[in-house]
Amino acid sequence: MTAEGHVLFSIACAVFAKNAELTPVLAQGDWWHVIPAAVLTCLLPDIDHPKSVLGQRLKWVAVPVARAFGHRGFTHSLLAVFGALALFYLQVPQNAMIPPDALQGMVLGYLSHILADMITPAGVPLLWPCRWRFRLPLLSPRKGNQLERVLCMALFAWAVWMPSSVPENSALRWSSTMIDSLQVHFQRLINPQSVH
Repeated sequence: MTAEGHVLFSIACAVFAKNAELTPVLAQGDWWHVIPAAVLTCLLPDIDHPKSVLGQRLKWVAVPVARAFGHRGFTHSLLAVFGALALFYLQVPQNAMIPPDALQGMVLGYLSHILADMITPAGVPLLWPCRWRFRLPLLSPRKGNQLERVLCMALFAWAVWMPSSVPENSALRWSSTMIDSLQVHFQRLINPQSVH
């Protein structure tokens, strides 16, 4: 997927997650925190590719990461998400100026990139270092980015329309409860004394 596609997809995912109330924090979050935070991190997984938009600007990071893990390796896995969250929680003080909704928006942006790459034929190694590739090849690189735009705009339109038109969805409530529970357990694991 192109950088433009990743940005559009992250905005659509952020709108969906906030409107679907995927977590209580996102449900109550500020649009001006969630969407910019998602856009901020939506290109970050491609730091493993020196010719990506971010890789060209940060070659000093992209080249060693590409040599160590290759493109669509570690940075496109759930382990990378867990590692980044662990570092963040260990290094950022509790009184930091990053609101919880912005932090969840940042995670959402990173995950939206991984999800977007899953709909390409190459897929992603979600369970890295296992080499299994998870994919649902809806996009073909030979068709250009017009299909990407259409898909992202359709997802955006659906995300905007969905909350007011779809009745209470137990699957969304279950996922919201599960994500909230995982976040509490993760915080307890990383910083046991900070959990109330």
